[in-house]
Amino acid sequence: MRKYFFLGPVLLAGCSGRHNWLAGAGAEAARVEELFWVLLIGAAVLWTAVIGAAVYAQKRQVDPSLERQARWFIIWGGAVIPTLLVGGLLAWGMVILRDITSDTGDLTVRVDGERWWWRVTYEGPEGDVVTANEIRIPVGQTALFRLTADDVIHSFWVPALGGKMDMIPGRETTLALTPQEVGNWGGLCAEFCGGAHALMRFDAIVMEPGDFEAWLAAEAAPAQVSEDDPGFAVFQEEGCGACHAVRGTDAAGPVGPDLTHVAAREKLGAGVYEMTPQNMALWITETHEMKPDIDMPPYPDLDGARLDALVAFLMSLDHAE
Repeated sequence: MRKYFFLGPVLLAGCSGRHNWLAGAGAEAARVEELFWVLLIGAAVLWTAVIGAAVYAQKRQVDPSLERQARWFIIWGGAVIPTLLVGGLLAWGMVILRDITSDTGDLTVRVDGERWWWRVTYEGPEGDVVTANEIRIPVGQTALFRLTADDVIHSFWVPALGGKMDMIPGRETTLALTPQEVGNWGGLCAEFCGGAHALMRFDAIVMEPGDFEAWLAAEAAPAQVSEDDPGFAVFQEEGCGACHAVRGTDAAGPVGPDLTHVAAREKLGAGVYEMTPQNMALWITETHEMKPDIDMPPYPDLDGARLDALVAFLMSLDHAE
């Protein structure tokens, strides 16, 4: 028995970090956690009662005079009470589901699951703000996510902030998240969707409301690109603008992630790699080694000064100071 005691810390290690669904950093996550603990405790009590009754019945001698009581025990203990308990828990779970699938919020964010990345659009009265692979929301406010998918079923999940919701092609689902703590909480796809499923992640960054408004305003601005930038020339020559958009230039590709402020994101490759020039260069030349099965083709012959110039251009696509 003692050797199994040391398995506890190993198992509990899965309940730590920014993907920890027990972190309780959001109002909806707290409701889901509450439901989990009630179900866990209830299941433990029921299991103990059933096993205890079975052991007791096995040890008792048969007594025909108790047949009537045994029949009522089976009816109430085996049918009526379990039905009432399960029905009550189901109703409670539906209430929680209603809360996290609200159709109202302080801001609305559309997220489209693609192969294997996230197209993110902030809806606003002055127009949409398009970004990718990173979600920023203000603390203390409810963000309503309108979710869909481009190809196969994905599942949007930020464990520390709330429950998960399927993203279904041709259908829109909704999920409300109300973060209660500032921080960077990891998000991921929770539905197997193909070869790069395990590498389909994103950062869910919770900010102070004022910081969020400043970030959103900067994100809405066009890129500051000089027409004589040698890296932009490489970008055009290699046809990158056919797939990627850079607002403020003639690059308006609708296929891949919007790159207008790509260097302002904390991660590269849909939440997988740190945003560094070294990783950007590898992403361009060894694309499928960095993330197998994605649609973007690699450019292994792009090297030297041309690669350096392209990387420098992409890393300059930050928010204007």
